[in-house]
Amino acid sequence: MRVAVLSDIHGFDLAFERVLADIDATGPYDAVVVAGDLCEAGPRPDRVIALIRQRGYAAVQGNTDYDIVHGRADGDPQIAYAREMIGEAGIAWLDALPIEIRITPPGGTSPDDDLLIVHANPHDQLQALDPGMSDRELRTILDPVSAQAIAFGHIHIAYIRQVDDILLVDVSAVGNPKDGDLRCKYGVLTWDDDAKRWMAELRKLPYPLEETRAEMEASDMPNPEKAFKKLKRATYKN
Repeated sequence: MRVAVLSDIHGFDLAFERVLADIDATGPYDAVVVAGDLCEAGPRPDRVIALIRQRGYAAVQGNTDYDIVHGRADGDPQIAYAREMIGEAGIAWLDALPIEIRITPPGGTSPDDDLLIVHANPHDQLQALDPGMSDRELRTILDPVSAQAIAFGHIHIAYIRQVDDILLVDVSAVGNPKDGDLRCKYGVLTWDDDAKRWMAELRKLPYPLEETRAEMEASDMPNPEKAFKKLKRATYKN
């Protein structure tokens, strides 16, 4: 069994198309799941939703998806832009997304062998499973949870780490990575029938930067120049 997990598209449809092309080239996959934060920040949140729905991919709700649904983030113009672009139908679709998806592998036992896909962590959409945390700190956030592997995004920093019996896979971001590496990223999780274990790899693809810049400048998104500079930095640091 092979599962592709991608996250944090954030309205950057051209980066999403780059990942979709790679998924098509490296497939087939038994499932493709999007781990939230689909719309806010980029120029084409409407197209991102359209592509997900056209392909019939499963998705979970991220924190910015929640903010879009409820019109939150203190009047953030990016939230307002995303709401306008996706319309009432898109808002209703985001509102209906679950906060987790479980995949039980063939021959595996649920929940202990499951692949659990969430946005940030198994319990909420906000608290990050930061790679700088100790195993003890991560256990505090994870407990109690039953799964053999957890795939997530949220902090846009790619890593794979084993904590006790749980494989953690931060698939990073399709749309705006923050780990200093401006490439579109997603994860592939493969069930090893013989070992009865999930294995993970991270795929990293060249970012369509100039095409994205042109799309941002041609759009009605708020402050495209500032947004592009933020995208290009690929880090939380100024």
